[in-house]
Amino acid sequence: MAKAGARARAAALVRRLAPGGSVATQAEAAHALARLCLDKSRNREYVRGCGGVAALVELLAPGGAPAVQQQAAAALTSLCTEDRRDQDGVRECGGIAALVGLLVPSRPAAVRVLAAGLLCNLCVDSTRNQDSVRECGGVAALVVLLAPGGSPAVHEMAAAALESLCYHNDQNRDCVRECGGVAALVELLAPNSAAVHERAAGALCNLCRDNAQNCNSVRVCGGVAALVGLLAPGRFATVQEQAADALANLCLRNNARNQDSVRECGGVAALVGLLAPGGSAGMQTQAAGALANLCCENIENQDSVRDCGGVVALVALLAPSAAPAVRARAAAALGNLCMANARCQDSVRECGGIAALVGLLAPGGPAAVLDRAAGALANVCARNVLNQDSVRECGGRCGAGRAAGAHCLVCCACTGRGGTGEPVLQQHKNPGQHAAVRGHFGAGRSAGARRLCASACRLGAQDPDQREQAEPGSSPGIRGDCSPGGCACMRELGSGARDGGGCAAQPGACLAGG
Repeated sequence: MAKAGARARAAALVRRLAPGGSVATQAEAAHALARLCLDKSRNREYVRGCGGVAALVELLAPGGAPAVQQQAAAALTSLCTEDRRDQDGVRECGGIAALVGLLVPSRPAAVRVLAAGLLCNLCVDSTRNQDSVRECGGVAALVVLLAPGGSPAVHEMAAAALESLCYHNDQNRDCVRECGGVAALVELLAPNSAAVHERAAGALCNLCRDNAQNCNSVRVCGGVAALVGLLAPGRFATVQEQAADALANLCLRNNARNQDSVRECGGVAALVGLLAPGGSAGMQTQAAGALANLCCENIENQDSVRDCGGVVALVALLAPSAAPAVRARAAAALGNLCMANARCQDSVRECGGIAALVGLLAPGGPAAVLDRAAGALANVCARNVLNQDSVRECGGRCGAGRAAGAHCLVCCACTGRGGTGEPVLQQHKNPGQHAAVRGHFGAGRSAGARRLCASACRLGAQDPDQREQAEPGSSPGIRGDCSPGGCACMRELGSGARDGGGCAAQPGACLAGG
């Protein structure tokens, strides 16, 4: 009975969306559909089955009443937060072009916020939708929304949409830069709301994933100093995580100018500070990943991390109580610190790091942790007899044998014989995109984006007489502070495009977080 009632209610509401109805009737029906579908997959199926997606898209047409467009966008956001079928359905019904048309300045801010949030969710894990937004002129339209003078809510959701659009999409990354989006996003890192900072940093993170031109453009626009500023104590943890992700990607693939710029702006000390006990696992993971990339083949940064107490802090994160992702990234950072740096190699030994790394080789441990620990030990022992002996004394040779699937090179490092003695290098894969705005918003699909868009949907689904009083960005689900990696947008890790983050072992590349 309950199922039949919900199905009948969905069909009745969809019929009320038909052309020719009054503005009030259509707005109320769309509003009811948004609430009906929110976090209820079965109800979403009912709405889809009776043609609700096409009916809602039709209400987004140019010239429609803003109140109807706002509620229709909110209802579609409820439908598309986690369902690929509805994401595809909106595109197939011409919804992407219609949404791009709602981004123009002449539309009310509430309509633009919901349109940008829905575009963000539509692009999660969907290359076809990402491309469609670009082909409809959506990238340029979203960049325009970042201009000074706009509301924080518009800035936040436009940045979230760009973050989602750039997840694993090289053409969109280039398009954002060509439209002036890099400078506009860096501008949003100036004094602003925490939510805007989080999304802007997440978008920059994805923009810089494996894109040297964007990395250099961020530096030229003053983005390195601005991102380092977001690491300061007192910032929201998620803002610090997103900023660390972005810095990791800026320094990906040994971008020496960006690596040096981060150090010169005080970024090394700030990142080491985020490793302190009591911090969130996400913050420690992203900070360690950024330090891994900063130290890849950069002696000055390696020495700076050591001088700031980074070796002690990273060794502490190898403790069994730390999350696997934290231990993997800490091991990666220690491995890069010790690459061709005898003083850092000795410091790791003196801080008890060799015993801690050997402990990570225990059978049954996570593959990423085994891989990073074995690679770090190889770098720690390269041309360092004292460290080679220490690994043997800690049982590392036997342990490495058990973890042979991770790195056979440690056996050579333990004995000092049979190996080349060259550092093991590993590329730090972008960790983070945001979930809808994942991953990261996503080292991960960006979860931040997805939460953002879901919150936008809730904002649009409020009772009509309360909607205008709602404070932008205050609705449930918006993180106030982007990870390896949210709305559903994704962050890319350089650790940060969030595809889950992590590093793939690639001989000849720096050992970087995982």
